[in-house]
Amino acid sequence: MLCAVSFNRYGRLYYLDPGELRPQVGDKVLVPTDDGPEVAECVWAAQWVTDDTDGFPRLVGLAREEDLRRDETLRRRKAEAKVAAKRLIREHGLPMKVVAVDHVLSSGEGGSDRTTIYFTAPHRVDFRSLVRDLGATLHCRVELRQLSARDSARVQGGIGSCGRDLCCATFLNDFEPVTIRMAKDQDLPLNPLRISGACGRLMCCLKYEHPLYAKFQESAPAIGSRVSTPEGDGKVVGHSVPRDAVTVRLDADGSRSMCSRADVCGSRRAYDSRDQSGPQSVAR
Repeated sequence: MLCAVSFNRYGRLYYLDPGELRPQVGDKVLVPTDDGPEVAECVWAAQWVTDDTDGFPRLVGLAREEDLRRDETLRRRKAEAKVAAKRLIREHGLPMKVVAVDHVLSSGEGGSDRTTIYFTAPHRVDFRSLVRDLGATLHCRVELRQLSARDSARVQGGIGSCGRDLCCATFLNDFEPVTIRMAKDQDLPLNPLRISGACGRLMCCLKYEHPLYAKFQESAPAIGSRVSTPEGDGKVVGHSVPRDAVTVRLDADGSRSMCSRADVCGSRRAYDSRDQSGPQSVAR
C-alpha cells in the first residue's frame, strides 16, 4: 500500500508506505526526513499497489496541532529569510538569484536554527560577507548553496511546453545525460527554443522517450521505402511514433493513409517477395 504527499502545493510528489494509517486527500501527515519529521499534505490517498513497498519510507503519523504550529513557524521563517537574502544581495551587488530557502529549527536547548539559501549565479561568487550579514540579520546559522540550472528548475517547479508540470519537479529522481542526437533521432527541429526546457538545457523527456523511438526505428520501414498495406501499395512518407504508425502515400490515388506499424511491417515481406517474382510487381 502506498500514498503520495507533497510539501508544497503543486510541488514534487513523494511516495510513502502509510503503515497502519489510512490518510485521505488533504490530510496533514508527518514525513520522515534527515532533519526529523516534517509536515506534508496527502495528495493521493492510500491505495493497494502490486509493487513491493519494502523500500519506501513509512509515515510517522498524522500531524497534530503542535506539528502544524511548528510548520507555520518554519514557513514564516523561510519567508523572512528569503526577503532578507534578496535585500542583502542587492546591497552587496552580487549577481545571485535566490531560488529557495530551507529552515531547520533547533532540536533542543543550546542548539541554533539553521537557514540554507539556494541560489543560482552565472559563475562562482564570493559571498563570505553576505553570509556574515545574513547571520546577523536572521540570528541563526546560514549556509548558501549554488544550484545548477536543472536543479534550479526542479526546486522552483513550473509548466513545461507540453502543458504539464515539469518532469524534474514531479517524478524524475536523477538527471541523465541528454544529447542532441536524441533530438535528431526523434525527428525534432534543432531549434534551441523548441527542444530546451525551463532550465535552458535540453529537455529531460528526450532521454526517457528515446528508447521508444529507437525500438520503433528497428522494425518500422524507412521513409521512402515501398510497402504494401491493407489499403493498397504505396510509399512511406512519414512516421508517427506515439501512435505506433506510419504514413503511406498510396499508389492508387495519391492519398495518404496512416497504418499501424504492425500491419505495414507484416505485409512488407509479402510485397518484397511479390516484387521479386517479376510479372506481378507494381510498376515503379
